Amino acid sequence: MAKRKKVIIMGAGGRDFHNFNVFFRNNPGYEVIAFTASQIPGIENRKYPPELAGPLYPEGIPIYPESMLAKLIRDYKVDVVVLSYSDLTHEDVGHKFSEVLAAGADFWLLGPESTMLKTSKPVIAVTAVRTGSGKSTVSRKIVKILKEKGVNVAVVRHPMAYGDFLKQRIQKFRTYEDLDYYGCTIEEREEYEHYIDMGVTVYAGIDYEEVLREAEKEADIILWDGGNNDIPFFKPNLHIVVADALRPGQEVGTYPGEINVRMADIVIINKVNVAPKENVEKIVYNVKIVNPKATIIKASSEISVDKPELVKGRRVVIIEDGPTVTHGGLGFGAGYIAAKQLGAKIVNPKPYTVGILREVYAKYSHLREVIPTIGYNKKQLKDLEETLKKVPAETIILATPIKLHKIISLSKPFVKVSYHLKELSNPTLEEIMSIFLQNKLSLNLT
Repeated sequence: MAKRKKVIIMGAGGRDFHNFNVFFRNNPGYEVIAFTASQIPGIENRKYPPELAGPLYPEGIPIYPESMLAKLIRDYKVDVVVLSYSDLTHEDVGHKFSEVLAAGADFWLLGPESTMLKTSKPVIAVTAVRTGSGKSTVSRKIVKILKEKGVNVAVVRHPMAYGDFLKQRIQKFRTYEDLDYYGCTIEEREEYEHYIDMGVTVYAGIDYEEVLREAEKEADIILWDGGNNDIPFFKPNLHIVVADALRPGQEVGTYPGEINVRMADIVIINKVNVAPKENVEKIVYNVKIVNPKATIIKASSEISVDKPELVKGRRVVIIEDGPTVTHGGLGFGAGYIAAKQLGAKIVNPKPYTVGILREVYAKYSHLREVIPTIGYNKKQLKDLEETLKKVPAETIILATPIKLHKIISLSKPFVKVSYHLKELSNPTLEEIMSIFLQNKLSLNLT
């Protein structure tokens, strides 16, 4: 019998486990020695359990910090390292494969054909070129349109495996009690709450073969709601990719965002209402170069504030969606834009940060005027609460989609910032969904 190749999977608590499950778990030609973890604070030093790892791994698989990668390669004489997470620039990927090759291992990327699961149900995939492009506004609008057309749609969300692995094997969210049952982090709640409010079931988990089979039981159509700028886990019939007009060049400068653009049926350029015209023109040019067949739609992200009188001329502290302003690299979001539009005085929160937030500001030097919603455990939630208490502001601007005031105590008045997608060119999503349903669902709805 040939010697098994030793493998390390580089991850961030999501794509890494999927790649293992579909490619390595039952493959006797490989032995996965370890996972490494990056991007998300506090998800390393755990173990992928034997119940999920399968019979080839009776002891499970350890998870180490990515900072130990080169040492692990040398100590275990690793043959192959597989990069299995997203939101990286092409330069970032270059540094990673340079480290791997210098340490003595081969460097792999697993592509769509090796990792996409297939289903008999029609699949619409919504992905992005980078975290924070506004993907959720597109997904929500599609779900709203499908529901209005009488379609039973199930949303399957990209994994965020930060808690109890066995409990998270298959997750099904219909109520806020489900969020509590699975011990969801702030990041998870940001993605699930708005669907629950719409009366839509959201599926997620760790084993996406099993997740898919559950979703198939009750859905006429499946919406893949992608995470970061990752490629879909399910093979789509319609692939919609969201680009960010505030960050031109990301559509051809990120991994795996550029892959999404090259595979896209439709590219939506979002936030054109708050971006220079030349940014939009650059994105259109780049998309046409790499994918001339893609339909391009321009759209705005329409921002509203529920109590603007608490923002106008006031000293404010801004809470933004965490991944967008951390590893997404944007540095600000809808809350900052709303504060500027209303003439608020933005208080720099950095001097008042405590605990994990102090570490986050040290790691992401581009962060200056907003606080990311970091809350992957109770200690981090307390750090967020304490930081907000210390900042000398009159009003808290909540630009996270979750009901943060129900998770932590807010010691100041707060306002909610919301945002929705508005198409500025044809075809609209309404028109696209009508054509898609006509072509893909006629047999399924009879």
